[in-house]
Amino acid sequence: MSHATTPVLVIHGGAGVIKRDMNPAREKAVRAALAQALQNGYGQLKAGKPAMDAVTAAITVLENDPNFNAGKGAVFTHDGKNELDAAVMDGFTLKAGAIAGVHRVKNPILLARAVMDKSPHVMLAGDGAEAFAKEVGVELVDPSYFRTEERWQQLQKALKEDAEHRQHEDMETARHFGTVGAVALDTQGRLAAGTSTGGMTNKRWGRIGDSPLIGAGTYANNGCAVSGTGWGEFYIRTVAAHEICMRVTQMRVPLKRAAAEVINQEIPSMGGNGGAIALDAQGNVAMPFNTDGMFRGWIGEDGKPHVAIYGDEDDGTHDPLPASESSAE
Repeated sequence: MSHATTPVLVIHGGAGVIKRDMNPAREKAVRAALAQALQNGYGQLKAGKPAMDAVTAAITVLENDPNFNAGKGAVFTHDGKNELDAAVMDGFTLKAGAIAGVHRVKNPILLARAVMDKSPHVMLAGDGAEAFAKEVGVELVDPSYFRTEERWQQLQKALKEDAEHRQHEDMETARHFGTVGAVALDTQGRLAAGTSTGGMTNKRWGRIGDSPLIGAGTYANNGCAVSGTGWGEFYIRTVAAHEICMRVTQMRVPLKRAAAEVINQEIPSMGGNGGAIALDAQGNVAMPFNTDGMFRGWIGEDGKPHVAIYGDEDDGTHDPLPASESSAE
């Protein structure tokens, strides 16, 4: 084991944090959940388990916490339902699994992994995905499990604004952001990525964002792993996660620069915004974002969780947001 790689785990709980909407109690709960997710995932890595085990372990913690827009805390669609999406990708094998538009899967990330491991397909959606979940023993719950009063009130506010034909900037942020994700590097030097989301408040017509789309919101290869969080339509159009990894592995651009170019330049130039977490095979970490904040954290050689929320916090990666970058209008 003398040549073993030092494992690293990086997570996010969504960009688009609005500072004035946070209170001390929620901030404390979010930081505790991020730390717990890091510890659970890193425990897998320290035990010599593959990066994918760390990714799913970390994301499961966040899916079970109502403070995040994934699993238990998922937002509501226009029709008052919860529609969940998730994806995973193994950077060593390039295998991937994804699910979209499910209503009863307690932990969507576990179903995405089952699609990768136990089916010949990459992506399953809706009723078919839930039928597959039942076949492979992934836990299903009553849709009422996902209901939280905060998310319900967010939908009511969005519906009211729709009725008044106005769009408030803060509400747009609340609609488009909120995802959880993880990227990991294991002791064998292998990378993995995963992302899970409840999608967009007030979404209609079965809208699917970037999170479950391999290459858009989730991607990993043997040199780079990325999970995105932001305005999904722009991440799809730029194939953001894949684009970052191609710059790293094909063009030899340093990870932090590659991630910043896509997240803080390319996407805002088109009118979108958001953030991402990225990790390379050398254990370098990038967490760029261009919103007020992004729930984020990482854990590495010292075994201690490092968590941050706001843009003016030192998250330990020495990768502050450039002053010239700000939230897209």
